[in-house]
Amino acid sequence: MSRKYFGTDGIRGLVGEFPITPDFMLKLGWAAGCVLKDRFDGQNMILIGKDTRISGYMFESALQAGLINAGVDVGLLGPMPTPGVAYLTRTFKAQAGIVISASHNSYVDNGIKFFGGNGSKLPDELEILIEQQLEGQMSTAEKLGKARRIADASGRYVEFCKGTMPWGFNLKGMHIVLDCANGATYHIAPDVFTELGARITTLFVEPNGTNINRSCGSTKPEALQEKVVELGADLGIAFDGDGDRVVFVDHKGELIDGDELLYIIAAYQHEYAGGCDGVVGTLMSNFGFELGLKKLNVPFARAKVGDRYVIELMRQNGWRLGGENSGHIVCSNVTTTGDGIIAALQVLLAVTTMGEPLHRIKKSMTKLPQVMINVHMTKRVDLSSNPSVLAAVKLTEDKLAGTGRVLLRPSGTEPVVRVMVEGEDKKQVKELAQELAATVEAALN
Repeated sequence: MSRKYFGTDGIRGLVGEFPITPDFMLKLGWAAGCVLKDRFDGQNMILIGKDTRISGYMFESALQAGLINAGVDVGLLGPMPTPGVAYLTRTFKAQAGIVISASHNSYVDNGIKFFGGNGSKLPDELEILIEQQLEGQMSTAEKLGKARRIADASGRYVEFCKGTMPWGFNLKGMHIVLDCANGATYHIAPDVFTELGARITTLFVEPNGTNINRSCGSTKPEALQEKVVELGADLGIAFDGDGDRVVFVDHKGELIDGDELLYIIAAYQHEYAGGCDGVVGTLMSNFGFELGLKKLNVPFARAKVGDRYVIELMRQNGWRLGGENSGHIVCSNVTTTGDGIIAALQVLLAVTTMGEPLHRIKKSMTKLPQVMINVHMTKRVDLSSNPSVLAAVKLTEDKLAGTGRVLLRPSGTEPVVRVMVEGEDKKQVKELAQELAATVEAALN
């Protein structure tokens, strides 16, 4: 059964446009409360966390009212990274956790995503049940719920992050620049890395409700790259607005994306931690990443884009490591979902153990040139049956002659189709991507 509101990463859209409105959130809270209460072992409570968008206050209040109306107690976490909500949902033995965030998008957007009592994202069947409940008439429970603020939420999560490191691990002598994207990690990441002994310089840790992800964070790391070089720091780390993505910058100011970070973690596990059983990437993962893992004899599999699909395939294969080139990295040996801070610590564990600068370690993997162009849609078109698009894809693949890949993928969160071409020759890849994107644009508009 298809879902009406939930996409690949919850419900997301422009604030003020349905369904990202206060009245919808009120009813969503009620519907979620009706479906989720008493479903998992634990106390009849649902946690709510949010990033730093100004609209988060409004939606927090609306969701809280709906949940209380359904007879569910509410625990308010305040600004909290998405993976922090997942962790606290588990440790409080809550029925579920709700995150108010639009991740790496600008402040004009917002969204909602749910975690079950086990700290994993809700399965499709529960999201469908919530949507079905939304069609009903809202009623008031015989026994109303209550709300309370969890005062020590951030401290609990800081201690959890540090506790994922081996005994004796420290970052003394390392200078790290942190870009917190004016988002949910602004008051947590600095404490984690400082308390582990690093000397840190912070960027974008002054959220004002409208500056989240603005020219900063994992999707726009240019300021971080400049600052690392300017200060002569060992490396830089950038998170996105809700803290589930991470990218690095080495001491030369060069960006290190999710594929490279996954490779570094996998190489560390292979060499120093008893082996790496396998890695799950996505359709967007660089082919050079796959070749690098092959040299290590580490199995690799591709899932659909979206961390829920990565985690699903990890479970199916019994593997503990997976992620996306955007910086969503899941280390299921220590946590249940993509976590930017946890992933960063795993990379730093690899760097300190290997005893080499990050710049040198990353050279063990060679990325193939990859160009991706976002083509905006004004109407929905089935590209898989469009003759002109199919002919253009075949022509592009013929020109690559087996040395690269072509991928067309509609975004799950934006009105765009992602056109990706990958190959050995950077100039050829760029030209082929532009030609293919022009054909796709003509078909879509």
